[in-house]
Amino acid sequence: MVATHDLNDQALTLALTDEHRMLRDAVRDFAQKEIVPIAAEYDESGDFPLDTIRKMGEMGLMGIEVPEEYGGAGMDALSYVLTMIEVAKADASHSTIVSVNNSLYCHGLMKFGTEEQKQRFLVPVASGEKIGAYSLTEPMSGSDAGTMQSRAVLNDAGTHYRINGRKSWVTSGPVADYIILFTLTEPEQKHKGVSAFMIDTSLPGFIRGKKEPKLGIRASATSEIIFEDYDCPVENLLGKPGDGFKIAMTVLDAGRIGIAAQALGIAEAAYEASIQYAREREAFGGPIGQFQMIQQKIADMKTRIEASRLLIYNAVLAKERAKKDGGRYTLEASMAKLFASETATYVTDEAVQIHGGMGYSKEVPVERYYRDARITRIYEGTSEIQRVVIARNELGLR
Repeated sequence: MVATHDLNDQALTLALTDEHRMLRDAVRDFAQKEIVPIAAEYDESGDFPLDTIRKMGEMGLMGIEVPEEYGGAGMDALSYVLTMIEVAKADASHSTIVSVNNSLYCHGLMKFGTEEQKQRFLVPVASGEKIGAYSLTEPMSGSDAGTMQSRAVLNDAGTHYRINGRKSWVTSGPVADYIILFTLTEPEQKHKGVSAFMIDTSLPGFIRGKKEPKLGIRASATSEIIFEDYDCPVENLLGKPGDGFKIAMTVLDAGRIGIAAQALGIAEAAYEASIQYAREREAFGGPIGQFQMIQQKIADMKTRIEASRLLIYNAVLAKERAKKDGGRYTLEASMAKLFASETATYVTDEAVQIHGGMGYSKEVPVERYYRDARITRIYEGTSEIQRVVIARNELGLR
């Protein structure tokens, strides 16, 4: 990524370098050859695509922004976005796994972990050897983290936290080796009493719950996880006691850029399928692309896709600035995520409409794009929450 400052240090421009193009082309080639042929099969079965995830780990795609000394590829935020778009165009399930590993797990450890935590929990996940996950939501606690029911209680010796509770909608939960867990250590403080812990899922007291039967992104395994007297060493506390909500929200900024890129990739795949179909499908003596109603759909789809791309790139620039000045990029990430996710929903719906009856059939992938797109308006913060975040930021409310 090239970010250049003018003399007043106000303007920023973004352009793809040769390295970015090489990465994008390599990921596109891999995704089209290795992921596209198996996407429908894994969507049907709901099995976790471990083999292709391992291959992406070998390519450095499971820890893109993590420095090489910690097992990652040492690339930038734009590299991550380009990767997410190309993987999502092939299969949203694969891109969800990539997103959680990179944005929520690796990013959280890089920003808040100790050196010892990075060596133990970051290196194997960034390299693709192990799978990471992130757990904030509970059955009765979603956007309102202060109402969670799970608890972590420090023992009298001050050596371990005993954790009990149930978490829900944990992406990669059925297969994760390590999880960043958010739970209450000081319930009376509500969201200010949330703490973050590094969880080794091989230890006693960790139980994998029911796997969710989902509408879309079905190969991205999602489940409940249960803690029954799980003893977590104090050295596995991420940050300080009570830092959990701050950590969760900071990490979600990165996660929202990832989901925006995922949404863009899904929208691009649906759009490209629609262009091809509009050129090939004939009715009333010619291709349906000659009809103005189809052309209107194509024009609106393309415009929203490119607007999404610009908002995502704007968020990338903000994230790169934050790496230097320690600031936040919440506004930019929320705008990108809101617009791109709603674009994906719009574009995939129009793609089904353009394909007519075939769009409703599993014989073509647009019905999968339609199902996969819907979750992008929910996870990493719903569209409603994004609007609250954006408005409160603009109004100066906290």
